[in-house]
Amino acid sequence: MTSEKSGADILIDALCDLGVEVVFGYPGGAVLPIYDAMFRSGRIRHVLVRHEQAATHAAEGYARSTGKPGVVLVTSGPGATNAVTGITDALMDSIPMVVLTGQVPTQLIGTDAFQEADTVGITRHCSKHNYLVKDPARLGDVIHEAFHIATSGRPGPVVVDIPKNVQIATARYTKPGPIKHKTYRPQVKADPHAIEQVVDMLAAAERPVFYVGGGVINSGPAASQLLRELARITGAPVTATLMGLGAFPSSSDQFLGMLGMHGTYEANWAMNQADLIIAFGARFDDRVTGRLDAFSPNSRKVHIDIDRSSINKTVRIDLPVVADVGHALEDMVRVWKARQHPRPDLADWWRRIAGWRAADSLGFPENGTEIMPQRAIRSLHAATAHLSPIITTEVGQHQMWAAQYFGFEAPNKWLTSGGLGTMGYGLPAAIGAQMGNPRALVIDIAGEASIQMNIQELATASQYRLPIKVFILNNEYMGMVRQWQELTYESRYAESYSDSLPDFVKLAEAYGWKGIRIEGPDQLEQGIADMLAHDGPVMVDCMVAKLANCFPMIPSGAAHTDMILQANEVSGTMDDEAKALV
Repeated sequence: MTSEKSGADILIDALCDLGVEVVFGYPGGAVLPIYDAMFRSGRIRHVLVRHEQAATHAAEGYARSTGKPGVVLVTSGPGATNAVTGITDALMDSIPMVVLTGQVPTQLIGTDAFQEADTVGITRHCSKHNYLVKDPARLGDVIHEAFHIATSGRPGPVVVDIPKNVQIATARYTKPGPIKHKTYRPQVKADPHAIEQVVDMLAAAERPVFYVGGGVINSGPAASQLLRELARITGAPVTATLMGLGAFPSSSDQFLGMLGMHGTYEANWAMNQADLIIAFGARFDDRVTGRLDAFSPNSRKVHIDIDRSSINKTVRIDLPVVADVGHALEDMVRVWKARQHPRPDLADWWRRIAGWRAADSLGFPENGTEIMPQRAIRSLHAATAHLSPIITTEVGQHQMWAAQYFGFEAPNKWLTSGGLGTMGYGLPAAIGAQMGNPRALVIDIAGEASIQMNIQELATASQYRLPIKVFILNNEYMGMVRQWQELTYESRYAESYSDSLPDFVKLAEAYGWKGIRIEGPDQLEQGIADMLAHDGPVMVDCMVAKLANCFPMIPSGAAHTDMILQANEVSGTMDDEAKALV
């Protein structure tokens, strides 16, 4: 007969049964029984962050780079509320994560006890699901169910709030069998008739585009391979969202680059002029569509997504397919080959795309006296591509430049905050990625403003001897804010100049890191080489052009073809050029 254990021990047993190897957290009074049980067990590695927000981003980085769910453990009250930003970030970007929060004893809930917060109420709208566990006998089953919900269907964060007396009280624990939730049963396989319709539409299309989102990466490595095969046998062009980068190799001639607000000229115009758009695990968000009434007006649209609620949310869809993207891709490839469809003749379509590509929308000016940030990213990519690095970013101009100029050949190598746009994401995400991939080269491409949001995590990397590299594009501005102020607010740079910046080299050294400063184009390649030659953590302060802007850019509220390519070019001019190509 199974003996009784404390709730804390049940929790640790359940986590171990679920294969959890790493937990990111920060202790406090309401979770001390759990920390004691974890210490006594010795079966789970705990990473002590310096702030609970960093714990959530580290768990996101771990999850995104390994495909396993990230796990967070924080205390009640401020511990839980500090985690809310990362929970919301994971919800927006569909990252599987389980957040364990301490809570005051059940008899004190609702009394405004010390470090009490209504964690379930606070996280109700920023988590995929949440629980308040009041009975230790339920704890084991809840943990298993939480992981099932976090990782199945459209992945997301699940919060489990555990009062302190539940952690201490005893109950029996038996590992449950396969989870079969009463109501949560996501549809994994597509309707066969719908797949046949998609294949027929694709075979008949003259101007198809594959629009790829993070759902392809979430579906696993096989989905990316199937996408490549479908693109090969159909000859269709492929464009990706910010979260979908790496699902299709950037070096392929069929890849149009990223689409949307800072996407390429050819990607946005191909989407506009396509007669068939097939969306794989993407959600037609506002940064992709621009002004909705002008988005791809003459195309038929197929949306393949495991989240039924995403379909027809913003854009009217002609053929909805509810399914896991990987399964749908497998079925499409099988049906296409079974019907022996020849590779379509898309020569005219590719000639038009070549015309848009000729605009060289990712070209940028250089004067030779200062480092252009685009050049810095290209040089970083050239020096590291053969090492297949994992790239994380903070949020801002540097993030978009990294998306544009750092090519990704495989999934799970690009970790960034997409939907929520969370500054401070990159450094803790790099910590999580390095924990999950100890032999990988992990680089956080950062801005001097955003890196300071969670800069205390330099200590975490030092403590766990993580050889992370941080590459700061330092333009001494909150660059994206300044860019919008220049283009929209007549260059009134209200509070966007980063005054009183630290000496990042000395700061790095204070935390036990190696610090490197790059001040001119002649130092760029050697500075990157010195960074890579050091076997420990390195922070590079790369001084770049202060007023460089991130182009192409679709202004807020504009159509997705109203792109500004450079500061001296306005959308109207580019529309005239584009019309000549369509």
